[in-house]
Amino acid sequence: MSPAPVGLPEQHSTKAARLLAAASDLLLGRGARGFTVADVAQRAHVGKGTVYLYWPTKEDLLIGLLGRGFLGLLDDLIRRLGDEPDLARPSRFCPTMLDVATSQPLLAALQRHDDDLLGMLTDHPRSVALHEALGPSAVIGAVLPVWRRHDLARTDWDTADQAFALHGLVTGIALSLVGPAPGPRPADSPLTVLGASVTALLGPERATQKQIRSAATDIIEFLNRGRETALGLIA
Repeated sequence: MSPAPVGLPEQHSTKAARLLAAASDLLLGRGARGFTVADVAQRAHVGKGTVYLYWPTKEDLLIGLLGRGFLGLLDDLIRRLGDEPDLARPSRFCPTMLDVATSQPLLAALQRHDDDLLGMLTDHPRSVALHEALGPSAVIGAVLPVWRRHDLARTDWDTADQAFALHGLVTGIALSLVGPAPGPRPADSPLTVLGASVTALLGPERATQKQIRSAATDIIEFLNRGRETALGLIA
């Protein structure tokens, strides 16, 4: 007997890939409450029972879509850091992370708690677990010690307080990108302002190129562990 295929179902099945594409279109177009499993099957041109071969419930399918948004974020950051280790600098990593994250519609919706779009996903335990493991606060908490070790952040400040301040900065900019933006916009782009603000908060980036490459390796290791977490939550 052949071994069961591993990985995500769409890697082995064109039907699963069509179902995901159909569900994503319906979710973004109608919101989580606006369609049924039958609607997904009809749009993908398969029988309703085919959906249940891959996702036992609509809830599992929706969580799968959100989890794939996180996987897309992680894979993009891993690729970029591998190609250009200098992105490990705080002043570059934070804007890059937000740029990639806000380009993922479901991650942007989760950040702004868009209940109209996400429905049950907004506060679902697995959504919360994904956000707690891979959201901005989790990423900052993981990479800040890396930056401190490699002369990319000041170390004369308590780590927890420093992480709290950095999280507030990143979250505030993120909300300005994905939600209503009351008040005046900065003269430069919000991501440019974020890069400068991170440097003002963390201090000069004094790392050598060797230290930067090492920091990039450490961050990639964290992101790869994050992939395993995401896969475990959407399997």
